[in-house]
Amino acid sequence: MKPTEIRALLQLKSFEFNRQTRRRGKSHSIEDLRRLAKHSLPKVVFDYVEGGADAEVTLADNVAGFHARRLFPVSLSDVEQPDARVSVFGHELPLPLGLSPTGYTRLMHSTGEIAVGRAAAAAGIPYVMSTVASTSVADLGQISNLNLWAQLYVLKDRDQTWAFLNRIAGAGVTVLEISVDTTVAGFRSRDVRNGLTIPPALSPKAIVDIGAHPSYWLQFLRAPAMTFPNMPQQSEGGSIGSISDFFESKLGWDDVAAIRERWNGKLLIKGPVNGPDAKRAIDLGADGIHLSNHGGRQLDRCATTLDLLPEVRAAVGDGPLVVIDSGIRHGSDIVTAYALGADLAMVGRAYLYGLAVAGEAGVSHAIGILSEQVQRTMHLLGVHTMAEVRANGASLVRDSRGL
Repeated sequence: MKPTEIRALLQLKSFEFNRQTRRRGKSHSIEDLRRLAKHSLPKVVFDYVEGGADAEVTLADNVAGFHARRLFPVSLSDVEQPDARVSVFGHELPLPLGLSPTGYTRLMHSTGEIAVGRAAAAAGIPYVMSTVASTSVADLGQISNLNLWAQLYVLKDRDQTWAFLNRIAGAGVTVLEISVDTTVAGFRSRDVRNGLTIPPALSPKAIVDIGAHPSYWLQFLRAPAMTFPNMPQQSEGGSIGSISDFFESKLGWDDVAAIRERWNGKLLIKGPVNGPDAKRAIDLGADGIHLSNHGGRQLDRCATTLDLLPEVRAAVGDGPLVVIDSGIRHGSDIVTAYALGADLAMVGRAYLYGLAVAGEAGVSHAIGILSEQVQRTMHLLGVHTMAEVRANGASLVRDSRGL
């Protein structure tokens, strides 16, 4: 081989001095972002993002459920440019993707929810603010063109619950999700072992690890203290989940009816909802179901959302919106979920990895990775539109465990 040919083959590039840009250039999948986030964050923080409840059976099952599905392409279907656009509550989205609510988001990066909201707005996809967001809904409402939704943990103090509804409506939120799987906090053993409590009671090992990540703490020294401005008051002690002491522990259908009466926007019920309960929610006036097992962070050994999906879709029919999260790490997971009956797939950990690595740019990079994977999966499957994916879902996607 000639020297000129060797140089052309190597394609040597100049060194990129911007650390965040360099990191993004090394990330070609959500798993790549995960590895970089693990390297970037103190273990106590990464474990908070990564961990699940108890033995983390559901955490593993969520991902394994998607991996168990096999795709059966249509050959010679003359696809030049797949069209992944969908319509959700009157908004045209470039693909069936949204960003799930996550609490304590500023633990991952000091820019927190603002960075996530800006990335979502730029991508034209919805972002769901958590009740325990570390940024106020008023500040998020100032982000131009953001399709902002909000998640509600019903509070024991109903006056505070109604005040929360008024605040989010005033900030431009049009979609409300009631979480029904967090009446008590799940037992997240990683957080307990690490001493991630309020106030912190960090183990000596965790303190040493924190010292090994000076750049992480430097950004927080330069930023305002982290608070939970959408909550009525602050928790003073216990585990990091003890803020859930404010949440209603005996949530019932009457509460759903009361919220439906007071909330004028779209309403979703969020949790590991079965078919009969999904039908009851729609009959009470809900506009859809957000299937979620909290990413495996609440009830361990809970059913995966992908396994619940066909039952729920059959129970509610074609009209109501069905959203799914928990275990989605690849664009093919999004296509799989859509084929099996979901109208929208949401991710949490996937964008938090990006946030930890490079702030807003990292979240945008995670969205871009998933978007490219959706397009490539559709192209290789031989489908032109998401409507075609849904119409042929039973033949395109099959469970390898039942083959």
